[in-house]
Amino acid sequence: MNLTFHWFLPTYGDSRHVIGGGHGVPAGTAGAAGGQRPADLGYLTQISRAAEQLGFEGALTPTGAWCEDAWLTTAMLARETERLKFLVAFRPGFVSPTLAAQMATTFQRHAPGRLLLNVVTGGESHEQRAYGDFLDKSERYARTGEFLHIVRALWRGETVTLDGRHLRVEGARLGRLPDPVPRVYFGGSSDEAGAVAARHSDVYLTWGEPPAQVSEKIAWIRGLAAEQGRTVRFGIRLHVITRDTSDQAWAETRRLLDGFSPDAVRAVQEGLARSESEGQRRMLALHGGSTDGLEVSPNLWAGIGLVRGGAGTALVGNHREVAERIVEYHRLGIDEFIMSGHPHVEEAYWFGEGVLPRLAEAGLWTHPTEGAAKNGRTVSVPFAGQLGR
Repeated sequence: MNLTFHWFLPTYGDSRHVIGGGHGVPAGTAGAAGGQRPADLGYLTQISRAAEQLGFEGALTPTGAWCEDAWLTTAMLARETERLKFLVAFRPGFVSPTLAAQMATTFQRHAPGRLLLNVVTGGESHEQRAYGDFLDKSERYARTGEFLHIVRALWRGETVTLDGRHLRVEGARLGRLPDPVPRVYFGGSSDEAGAVAARHSDVYLTWGEPPAQVSEKIAWIRGLAAEQGRTVRFGIRLHVITRDTSDQAWAETRRLLDGFSPDAVRAVQEGLARSESEGQRRMLALHGGSTDGLEVSPNLWAGIGLVRGGAGTALVGNHREVAERIVEYHRLGIDEFIMSGHPHVEEAYWFGEGVLPRLAEAGLWTHPTEGAAKNGRTVSVPFAGQLGR
C-alpha cells in the first residue's frame, strides 16, 4: 500500500520562527522578531501549489478563533490549484448536519473529489462558548456522534428524521449526493473520542507521540472499530525538520529554540495547562514545559509544543533518518502522514525533494500524477537499511 502525505496550510500566518496558537491560545510568534508572513490568499496559494507539485495528496486547514475560516479559504484555493485535496477542519457544533452535508456535496461538485473532512469536536469549553456552544466536553462528543450519524445517512441518499439528545432533524434529504463521499478524519485520545472514531471515522488521527504510545492508540481504536464491525485507516500529524545532514537539521532546532522567549513559553504553557483535551495533556507530558531533553524518541523533537497547542512534535534528522522514522510508524499501522514545517513553503521542498524520493525508491510512495499503474500495488515494508542514503 502506498503511503499518503498531506501538507498544512497555516491560515494564521507563517514565519521562519514558530507561530503558536490553538487550543485556546491566540496565534503569534514565539518571541523572535522578523519575517512574519500574513496568511493572505497569495501566500497560501504558494504553499498549495508547492505541495501539489511535490506530490502531497492534500493539505490540512485548521479551525478555530486563531485562524481564518477553513471552508471559505479552501474554496478559494481550489480555483488556484489543479488536483490538491483540502482536508477541511470544522466543528460540528457550529453548523447544522444537513447544511454541512450539503456544503460537502457542493465542494465535491465544484472541485471534484478534492474535499476531505477533519471533524474537530473542540477541546476547550471557553473557546466553544465564544461561538455560542455551552455544552461540556462529554456532551460535545455525544453531539458529534449524532452529527456524523445524520451526515453519513444523508450521504447515502436516505431521508433522515432524528430526535436526538442534541440534534433534531425532520425529513432531511439532499437534492444531490457527493461524488465521491469525502473521507472523514477524526482524532481524540479520550474514551468519548475513541467511541466516536470507531463508529464514524474513515481515518483516525493521532498527534506525533513516540512509537510505543502510537502503537497503543492504534490497538485501542482498532479494537473499538472491530466491535462495530468496521475497520479504519490511521494517520499521524507531525512537524518536520529535514536537511542534507543531521547536524544541519538539529542546528535548526537550536535556532528555533533560541527564538522562544521565556515569557512566551510561560504564557503558552499556562494557557495549555487549562486545556480539557486529553491529547493536549499527552503532548504537554512529553516536554513538561522544559527546554531540556526534548528528543523524546529517536529523531522526535517535542520543542514545537513549548509554544504551540495541538501537534507539538517534529521529526528531525537527515533525509534518510526521517524516512526511517516514517517507515517505523508505518510498520505500526500508520498509512497517512500530515506534515508541516516553518516556514511552510521552504520546508515543503526540503521534505518533498529530500524524503519523498527515498520512500519512492523503497516502493512506499508514488507521486499522485504518475498514474494508476503504480497505485495500489502491494509492496513489502523495507528494513531501515534499505532506504537510500
